[in-house]
Amino acid sequence: MSDRPASVDRRSGKNGRMQADDADAPDPLDEIVAELYALPPSEFTAARTERARGADGELAARIRKVRKPVVSAWAVDLLAREGMLTEAFELGAALREAQESLDAAELARLGRQRRQLVTALARQAVTEADKRGVAVSAAAQADVEETLNAALIDARVAAAVLTGRLTAPIDAGEAGDVDLTGVVSGSVPSAPAEPSAPADELAERRARRAAEQEAREAERISDRAERERAQAEARRDRARARAEHLSERVEAMRAELARVEAEAADAQADLDDASARFAEAVEHARGAEAAAKKARAALD
Repeated sequence: MSDRPASVDRRSGKNGRMQADDADAPDPLDEIVAELYALPPSEFTAARTERARGADGELAARIRKVRKPVVSAWAVDLLAREGMLTEAFELGAALREAQESLDAAELARLGRQRRQLVTALARQAVTEADKRGVAVSAAAQADVEETLNAALIDARVAAAVLTGRLTAPIDAGEAGDVDLTGVVSGSVPSAPAEPSAPADELAERRARRAAEQEAREAERISDRAERERAQAEARRDRARARAEHLSERVEAMRAELARVEAEAADAQADLDDASARFAEAVEHARGAEAAAKKARAALD
């Protein structure tokens, strides 16, 4: 039996078990890349040179080949490092599950939620980058949104994004076909296996989604009915107020009419009395005129 240490056998490939252990061991470059990508892009080149200078031959050569991330990819890496993508990727899993079950209503609801969340995360990336002195242009922000959408569509892309070692943005239209070795520095992670649930659990999920959909529909109908009730109540209150106002006006006008009618009756009585006096005055004037004529005739 050889007394050579296991590490020698591992490097030489003479110990199959040790080779398998090495295959499962993390790549030391991954941690170095994650540290380099945590720096602002302006500091990347100098830091990469420094790390390569302090590393051994093969690792040093690999470090020197690490690409500087574009700003949009760096911003997505920032979100991953800060742990801001958990909710988004949980939503992505729910979207894929709804897609498999052909749940159109759930897909529509989750789609709206996805768009809102992606927009909010892209804005957050801009804010966090600005705090670190890195400006993210409108075009770069759009690339951040594209990359996040791709991660929500494809679990492989999501796993790559979560490494924090993204070097370039990913087009959502290419999700599923994109070569991740071109956009991730270091080792490329495999997509986590989607958990497969037993048939009864799947049935329970579908039943729960159906119940949730019915509940949402009932809630929507209830909300619409409540809005219609509130609108009808408002119309009733306006009609009641207008009717009361007009009723008050009618009563006031009736009182005014009664007063005017009484005044008109008094005026008619005065008119009748004045007319009678006028007739008497006319008669008296005619008699006086006749007497005057008679007197003038006698004088002549």
